[in-house]
Amino acid sequence: MEQSIIYVVSDSVGETADLVTKAAVSQFSGENIVLKRIPFVEDVSTVDEVLSVAQMNNGVVAYTLVKPEIRTYMKEKADEMNITAYDIIGPLIDILEQKYGTPALNKPGLVRKLDENYFKRVEAIEFAVKYDDGRDPKGIMKADVVLVGVSRTSKTPLSQFLAHKRLKVANVPLVPEVEPPEELFKVDPQKCIGLKISPDKLNHIRKERLKSLGLNDSAVYANMDRIHEELTYFERIVNRLNCPVIDVTNKAVEETANMISDIINKRN
Repeated sequence: MEQSIIYVVSDSVGETADLVTKAAVSQFSGENIVLKRIPFVEDVSTVDEVLSVAQMNNGVVAYTLVKPEIRTYMKEKADEMNITAYDIIGPLIDILEQKYGTPALNKPGLVRKLDENYFKRVEAIEFAVKYDDGRDPKGIMKADVVLVGVSRTSKTPLSQFLAHKRLKVANVPLVPEVEPPEELFKVDPQKCIGLKISPDKLNHIRKERLKSLGLNDSAVYANMDRIHEELTYFERIVNRLNCPVIDVTNKAVEETANMISDIINKRN
């Protein structure tokens, strides 16, 4: 069976054009159709080369070109050379411009950037879950941010919130009876953020936590002597780390997350 070639042309990596063309080709399973992707076509000389090859092989051209001048050149030159060429994205861009009265950005690769942001966010969320609550100290060395604090200082919700900003966050609980992982003292201290809280606020939070679990709020976990012991230990560790410290006593998670983001941005 004679082979048919479709040249999938794009001014970016060509994933959109390739996906749409494959979807169309899948409706012709009995045909011997081969797709050849040609990415990063951004000038008329490259368009000329593609069309010459397509004409030589009696091929079809399917393209996503967002720059108007290149798109127009492709259409006019293909018509002139009697080559079957299909503009996948251009007509829709034109319709949307007319509909909304707003000119298109005409920048190649924007979809890919959106996809990359999405996958980076998912990766960061999975990272936060994997390295939550000191579960695996190896995450400390891989993280963009390491949160350090005693229990109930919002380490986990902060990790998730920052993950949505595409930051990989590990968090380490500080307990006087447990030596912190050695990785904590090997990582760049500017990556670490200490989460400080007042004893009274922590006492209230812990009591409410115990009540929600159906436990007695006079347990050692919420005892003020115990809380002071833990906070003293926290101060000792963060002083040793020499890392930034944020007082989360009266702050919402969003506010603390924004402060952490500012610290990281200044560091970078």
